[in-house]
Amino acid sequence: MKSFLSHTGLLLAVAFAAFAVVADDKAKDVTLKGTILCAKCALGQTSECTTAIQVKEGDKLVTYLLDDKGAGEEHHDPICGGQKKAGTVVGTIQERDGKKYIKPMKVEYAK
Repeated sequence: MKSFLSHTGLLLAVAFAAFAVVADDKAKDVTLKGTILCAKCALGQTSECTTAIQVKEGDKLVTYLLDDKGAGEEHHDPICGGQKKAGTVVGTIQERDGKKYIKPMKVEYAK
């Protein structure tokens, strides 16, 4: 019986550690450098004004939608209406419904 309990405890500890590592990997901050633009005005991809960043990944141009308040954000004003600006977005990446999103912690335009 002691052996069974110690094996069960060990198994639970390993499972918890593996889950913590997987959860930690998904939440890592990344820095995307590319062109910041409005996904509605410049790309026609959304029905409401939403900030996006396009980055070159290999031979492809990949669009990440910013998971924030869209037009309500201070960083959206300079690009709304079709303008495009070089910049950097720092945050965590997710994929939902076949689209890539970044939850921004920092948005900066190149000077």
